[in-house]
Amino acid sequence: MEGVPAARDLIMSSIYLEPIMDFNLISGVAILERTPAALRALLSGLGAEWTNATEGPDTWSPFLNMAHLIQGERTDWIVRSRIILAQGTNRKFTPFDMAAHLAERRPLPELLDEFARLRAENLATLRSWTLTDAQLSLTGEHPEFGAVSLRQLLATWVAHDLGHVAQISRVMAKQYREAVGPWRAYLPILDR
Repeated sequence: MEGVPAARDLIMSSIYLEPIMDFNLISGVAILERTPAALRALLSGLGAEWTNATEGPDTWSPFLNMAHLIQGERTDWIVRSRIILAQGTNRKFTPFDMAAHLAERRPLPELLDEFARLRAENLATLRSWTLTDAQLSLTGEHPEFGAVSLRQLLATWVAHDLGHVAQISRVMAKQYREAVGPWRAYLPILDR
C-alpha cells in the first residue's frame, strides 16, 4: 500500500529515538535493582548452547557477561563513587580491568547468585548515602575521560546494565539467525 511504511521500516526507525531522560537516582536504582532478577530469569537452567554462545572470536558469551558484571560490582561503581564522595586530593579512578573476568570458571548459577548478592549490597550502600544534587555534581577523574561527575557515573551504571542485558539477548538471538528463515528480514537484532 502506498504511503504506509513497511513493517521493517517501522522497526528500524524506532531504533533511532532521541534520548529523553536526564538521570534520576530513584528511577535509575529501579533499573539496577531489577537487573539480577531479569538475568536470572533469562539464563537460569539453560544449557551451554545458550550460555556459552558468542558472536564470534573475541566476543562475550552470556556467561562472560555475567562474570564482567560481577567484576564491575566489585571494582567499579561503588568504589569509584566513594572516591568521588571523599573529594580527597587524589580522585583518580583505577583503570577497569576489561580482561579480569575472562578467567572465571565457576558455574553460572553461582555467578547469578553472587551478582544478586553484590548488587543488593551495593544498592544498600548507595541508598545509605541519601545523595544530594550537590553530591551528584561532584567529580572524580576517569583514566581516559578526565573529570566525570557522580551523576554521570551512576547513569553509566544503569546504561551499562541495560547494554549487557541487550548484549546477552542479542548473542542468544543470533544463535537462531539461520533457523528463522525469511523472518530474519524483520529481526534486526540478528544482524547487529
